[in-house]
Amino acid sequence: MANETSMKRPLLGGILAAIAASLCCVGPLVLLTLGVGGAWVGNLTALTPYRPLFIGVTLIFLWLAFRRLYLVPRHCTPGTPCADPSTLRNQRILFWVVTLLLAALLVFPWVAPLILG
Repeated sequence: MANETSMKRPLLGGILAAIAASLCCVGPLVLLTLGVGGAWVGNLTALTPYRPLFIGVTLIFLWLAFRRLYLVPRHCTPGTPCADPSTLRNQRILFWVVTLLLAALLVFPWVAPLILG
């Protein structure tokens, strides 16, 4: 169980860092789409200078998750969920789905002007 929990930490860290990296750009757009307005929405752009730091942290966490899923040998006790090959397959599928979503979040600020005019 501890092995499964430690495998989820890098992926969760990457998700949180990517959300923080895209908060300055995606956050106001989502809030405006939901009908939330006001001058305080513009304050979310105050995080823009920290965006490169958040992107770096996201890439580090994604690398740690990739490393744990593909490069580090697994040491599992027979009969545990860790030893089941479908568990590793599901973790890898989840990793790539999350990686694609994070890539979309990270690229959004550069693509948004092209899409939104």
